[in-house]
Amino acid sequence: MKVSLVVPCLNEAENLPRLFAEVDAMAASWAGDLEVILVDDGSRDQTPSLIKAQAEKDARYRAIIFRRNFGQTAAMVAGFDHASGDVVVPLDADLQNDPADVPRLLAEIDKGFDVVSGWRKHRQDRLFSRRFPSVIANRIIARVGGVAIHDYGCTLKAYRKSVLENVHLYGEMHRFIPIHAAWAGAKITEIVVNHRPRAGGVSHYGMDRVFKVLLDLMTVQLLGNYATKPIYFFGFYGFWLSFFGGAAGLAVVGIKLANVHWQHTFSLGLLAAFLLLLGVQSIMMGLLAELQVRTYHESQHKPIYLVRETVGTQRALGPSAAKVSG
Repeated sequence: MKVSLVVPCLNEAENLPRLFAEVDAMAASWAGDLEVILVDDGSRDQTPSLIKAQAEKDARYRAIIFRRNFGQTAAMVAGFDHASGDVVVPLDADLQNDPADVPRLLAEIDKGFDVVSGWRKHRQDRLFSRRFPSVIANRIIARVGGVAIHDYGCTLKAYRKSVLENVHLYGEMHRFIPIHAAWAGAKITEIVVNHRPRAGGVSHYGMDRVFKVLLDLMTVQLLGNYATKPIYFFGFYGFWLSFFGGAAGLAVVGIKLANVHWQHTFSLGLLAAFLLLLGVQSIMMGLLAELQVRTYHESQHKPIYLVRETVGTQRALGPSAAKVSG
C-alpha cells in the first residue's frame, strides 16, 4: 500500500524543519511506501524555499507552489490531485497533528474502512474561542450530515484514493469530506489522535469560521439531499408559501363578503399577494433547477449512481430477455 501525505502550508517556516524530522522518523518506523506532497498556499515567509529545498534533497517529497493564497481546501485538492498513493492522509503543517498517528490510521484502513477520521479528544486549544465553538459545530454537522464523528475539523484523516475520486470540493468544503465520502458509500470510522499546542507561527483561524461553517453546511445539505431532485426542496417551500398566501387571500375575501370592518384587511391582502408570488417563484426556481440538473448530468455524462463492485459475467440481452425486461 502506497501512502501519500498531503501537507497544506501557509507561513509555517518556523515549524517545517521539525515537521520534516517527525515525518522522516515516522517513515523510518513504518515499513510502507510513502510520498509527502507539500503544498504552499501563497506563503509570505520562507515556506516556499524550505519545501522546495526539501523536495530537491529527498525524493520522497514533492513541492507544489501556488501563485497566491487560494485557501486550505484548494491546497488539499491540489495535493489529492497530485497524489499517487492508494491512501491519502492530509496533515497540518503547524505540528498540532502528530505524524506518529499516521500508522494507526492506516491500520484501520487495513481493516477494510475507506475513511478513518482523527478525533482530537484532548484538544490543546483555547476553550472559548476554539474548543467550545468546535464542539457545537461538530454536533450540528454530524446531525445534519448524518455521519456520526466527533471532529470534522481535524485535518488528520486517512482516505482511500478511490473514495476521493468521487468527491469534488469547492470553497472551504474540506471539513465535509467524510460526508461526501458517505454519499459515495464509504465505510467510515474514527480513532482518537494526539493533539499538541501550536509550536510556532500564528493560527489562521478566527471566530468568522463559525459562520462560514454554517453557510457551507447549508450547501452540503442541499447538495446531499436534493442534488438530483431540487424541485423537492424549492417546491416544498413554494407549496407552503402558496398555501398560506391563498389562505390569507381567502380570509380577505371572507372579510369583505361579511362586510366586516377590520383595519388590517389591506395589510393582510398585501401579505397574501406577497406569499403567493413568493411561492410561485420558488416553484419556478425548482423547475429551472431541474432543467439545470438534467443538463449537467447529460452533457457531462455524469452518473446518478456509484457502483462499488460487480459480480458475474456480463451477458447481452437476447430477444426474449429484452421482451421480458421491457
